[in-house]
Order: sequence, then structure tokens, then C-alpha cells
Amino acid sequence: MKPAERSENISRLVALPDALPASLASPGDRGRWHCEQLESGNILFFSANPFPLPPEDRDFLLALRQTSAQVHKNIAYRPLEDRLTGLNRREPPEHAARLCGILRKFSDDVAQTLSELLPAYASLRRDFASFRPLEERGRPLRLRARNDLLHTDAFPTRPTHGDRILRVFTNLNPSEPRVWHTSETFDALAHRYARDAGLPRAHTLSSRGAQRRGTCSSPYSLVARLGRFLGIPAAARSPYDQFMLRFHNFLKENQTFQATCPKQRWEFPPGSAWLVFTDMVSHAVLSGQFAVEQTFIVPRSAMVLPDKAPLAILETICGYPLAGS
Repeated sequence: MKPAERSENISRLVALPDALPASLASPGDRGRWHCEQLESGNILFFSANPFPLPPEDRDFLLALRQTSAQVHKNIAYRPLEDRLTGLNRREPPEHAARLCGILRKFSDDVAQTLSELLPAYASLRRDFASFRPLEERGRPLRLRARNDLLHTDAFPTRPTHGDRILRVFTNLNPSEPRVWHTSETFDALAHRYARDAGLPRAHTLSSRGAQRRGTCSSPYSLVARLGRFLGIPAAARSPYDQFMLRFHNFLKENQTFQATCPKQRWEFPPGSAWLVFTDMVSHAVLSGQFAVEQTFIVPRSAMVLPDKAPLAILETICGYPLAGS
């Protein structure tokens, strides 16, 4: 791993358990410290995966090849629906059933581990798990879908209303690292670029009622209205969610930022795992094949450093509430 530069706005790699201060005796103190590291924009890293797959399940995943690369970036498991999306239709049904079972157990194991590692986040919600069988280097994706450009995360179809995006990654590749770049954290980037990316000023926002309905004018509100016309349900997007998606796109499309921003290179070795708030840490995946990932949505009310949440940062800049209660 390349060591991080000394800056409060640069992500650091916190290797566990070695980095844990010896003075933290109780599980509650250790859990709070873990949360503080994550909310400050650091990466919690395990050289030995704390939720390993059985060898036969790992070998099954390594044998899979996803060929619809331009349609699906990965294979997703939706825990609330207990189903897969993105799997090549040519895969036999028994493969789909086994893959669903593997990702279901992985999702359960990660959730159990986090309940012990991060007890302050007891109210977190389990989002999608995913299997990423394709090599990231050189993938032919449209610009906004590229993983190799630095960005912070926002979900086009799953608004968070100011809650946080926590992701857990593991590198299943038996021989090659998964390589990331990170740059400055969201607090620094927002103060520099939020206005250019379209952060609304108080006098340009709609009324409180329009805010609650998520009806601020944007391409995404047009999509929502079209979905309602066609009878397709669409989640309401708060001004916060609309901005975070614009910011995701703005960073990827900003060639000057991509070329000149400070970068740190991280090589996550085979068999390792790492946790990160990807709405806080600007990141890009340069290379790597065969990873599994679990996303959680953590309520902003659970934050131990609430002023560092992207919502709080943006509301400080614009001086106006951006998400509902």
C-alpha cells in the first residue's frame, strides 16, 4: 500500500486489528472508534478477510464469466427480494440458484460481522450485494458508468435522503490485487466544486412542500413523472439526492479534476477486505477481477460525527435543508 499524505482531507488506510489503540478496552469504545475512522473518510482494512467464503463457493464464483458487460456492471443480489439481477441468461438455472445462495450467505455474514464491529450502526439497512467477475481495466463503459474515474457514490434509483452509503468489499482474486485510487474526501471537494456542480441556493429551491415531494426540476424528476404516467413506481428524490447524483457525474466529467487532483494508490491484495463510506471517499477502481461487495444504508441519525456527513456539509454551504426529516 502507498502511505497516505498527511492531510485531514485525504483518506488513510486503517489496518485492523493492528491500528486499534490499546487504550480502547470496551467493545463500545472500539466500535465508536471504528465509526469515527469511517466517518472521517478513512478506509478500514483487513488483510485477512473476516467473512471468507468456503473454498467450494469461491471456486464456483471464480469459474463464472459474465459476458453482458455493456448491459450490467455486475451481478446484484437483492436481499429484501432474495433474487439476482444482471446474471447472463445463458447461465443454467442451477447456477443461478447456487449463486443466489452464495451471495445470500455472504450478505448475512457481513451484516453479522458489522453488528459486532460497528454497534452504533445497529439500525443500518441492508442494500444490494454484488459479484464483480469482470476485469475493471479497460472496460468499454459510457463515461458516467466508468469505475476508473474518481467519484463519490450516489444511487440513481435508490435515494438515501441524507443517509450514508457504507460498502464492504472483498478481493476474491487468488493472485492479483484490486487497485484503487482515492483523492480528497467529500468535505474538501464540496467546498471547492459544489456550486459549479449545481448546489442550489436557498432562494432557488422550491417550497418545503415541493421539497418533500422531491419535485425540484431535474431530469430525474421528469423520469419519475414519466414512470407514474406509465404506472411504474419511482422513489421520490430529495434535493440532496438530486445534487449527489449531479456531483457524481460532475466529478467524472471534469477532466481537469481527474488529471490534476491529488491521488493515492491502494493495492488490496488477494483475500483482503475493506470498508468505506463511498459517499465520503472519492474513489476509482483501476484494475481487478473477482470481487464481492455488500452495501448498507446507515441512517444519518446513527452518525457519531454528524457534522462530517455529506448532508451536513452541503447544508452548511447552501444554508438550507436539503433532505426531509
